[in-house]
Amino acid sequence: MSEGQATGASRTASASGDAALLAALRAGDEAAFAELVAAWSPSMLRIARSFVGTWQAAEDVVQDTWLGVVRGLADFEQRSTLRTWVLSILANRARTRATRDRRLVLWSDLAPPEADGDTGRWVDGVDPARFRGPDDPYPGHWTTAGEPVAWREQPETSAISREALEVLDAALAALPPRQQTVVRLRDVHDLTSQEVCEALDISAENQRVLLHRGRSRLRAALELHYQAEPA
Repeated sequence: MSEGQATGASRTASASGDAALLAALRAGDEAAFAELVAAWSPSMLRIARSFVGTWQAAEDVVQDTWLGVVRGLADFEQRSTLRTWVLSILANRARTRATRDRRLVLWSDLAPPEADGDTGRWVDGVDPARFRGPDDPYPGHWTTAGEPVAWREQPETSAISREALEVLDAALAALPPRQQTVVRLRDVHDLTSQEVCEALDISAENQRVLLHRGRSRLRAALELHYQAEPA
């Protein structure tokens, strides 16, 4: 089976699973709904928290989202995946709550990266000078001088150590809210770029910028970690 055929089969299986789950929910299957709530609520809570000012507000948003899901099941037209639809409801509820609480998160994390005046390190992850410019045949790619240095080999077939995972987790938690949300949706919860755009109501360009900035910061955190470790 070719890669394209495998991808198509995976999408078909996903659509089939969505259809079965949706049928169960519409039929009033309480066990299916409870399982879905338990599986999706933790990530929904973190996403909601990136919009609103407190965890209590985020919990309220998640609860309100599930009520919206129950009320809207009959009208769901399956133009997107069930997960994308639920996340879209979540994002809308979160934005409404944020506006009401006057804690709307701004898009300031789309601003150009800056260097820390004291340390000289780039607070937005990676010095943009390490990337090729717009006039280069390969814009956005690493320059020869800026290309990341290979990290030293790790034991157990070079698996990332627990300490490195802790560094990565801390760096992810420290990302600006919008960057953290996009990175979590793409790299932790495996949403596609289109699903993220639909769920957060952002443009494809903004999604790419936020994802790149977030991943760059995570990369920078790991680089500092490995460079600081004794060889």
